[in-house]
Amino acid sequence: MASGGGLGAVVVAPAHLHAGNMDLTGDLERLYGTAGFTIDYPRTVIEAYRSDRVTVTGEEKENAERYVSVFMERFNVEGGIAINVKETIPKHLGMGSQTALALSTGTAISELYNLSIDIDEMALALGRSEIVALGLYSFKTGGFIVDGGYRIKEKGRAVPPLLFRHSIPEDWLFVICIPHEPIPAILKIKEKEEEILNNLKPMPELMSDRLSRIMLMQVMPSIIEHDIKTFGKYITAFNSRLGNFWAEFQGNTYCHPIVEMGIKLLLNNGAYGACQSCWGPTFYGIMNNGEIARKLVEKLEQFFEKQGGGDVFYTTGNNQGASIKKW
Repeated sequence: MASGGGLGAVVVAPAHLHAGNMDLTGDLERLYGTAGFTIDYPRTVIEAYRSDRVTVTGEEKENAERYVSVFMERFNVEGGIAINVKETIPKHLGMGSQTALALSTGTAISELYNLSIDIDEMALALGRSEIVALGLYSFKTGGFIVDGGYRIKEKGRAVPPLLFRHSIPEDWLFVICIPHEPIPAILKIKEKEEEILNNLKPMPELMSDRLSRIMLMQVMPSIIEHDIKTFGKYITAFNSRLGNFWAEFQGNTYCHPIVEMGIKLLLNNGAYGACQSCWGPTFYGIMNNGEIARKLVEKLEQFFEKQGGGDVFYTTGNNQGASIKKW
């Protein structure tokens, strides 16, 4: 992250895509362990100025006001801030909208008031990154991220540690698909998310073992080697195996038949790998050819026209994290 100096600032924060969690068993006294990608688009963009009072305008106004209020109270900021939320990541669709918004607002205030606040402490203070730190590390560094989950006895007191971070190869592309029909069902799951996670049955040990081996022995080495074929095969296997664990809540391996059909369409038409992001309904394919990406966007648009509509686009990976400009 880069910054300058002055009384105004623009913070641009990238979205991320989940690939899944390695260990939901808990017998090793840690839970989750999350892998995923930082992407260039969509993004959160906020413009902020020092002021004598607090004002928030633009998109996601209510949530931004809440983050500003919590931050200024927690870190004893005397003064005001004027924030305009110019762009936001679509909310509750598995791309990290709230972590990006929280960290962007907190970072803007911190920069404009010259505060030396550790960003991990900031995230926890704003109620983010207690379980999954993918959004935090996407903000800090970008790239392909694997975190180590949280210690069960210390939940909420420390951010999951960063185990692995590697730049996403510059020629890798992500076709991102957001079907509209499943969104109401996903929002209902999100309303019950805390209850679901607090009462989750332990993952079978053999499943955690397998997921961890796939991540350690195939996914991580293959991105270092820029081997998209192997990477795509095993990130798909990782995501779909994990989906079987969540089937009790989302109905099947994927959250909706449209997502399952869309992932098959991606894999059958040039994508090396395809995953559902978090609860969905966002899903995505990975490839390294712009022409294939454009054709897949067209195919998915045609597919969505018959399935209740949806949004499709492609983007590159983000290897820098958030950017901050001051004046």
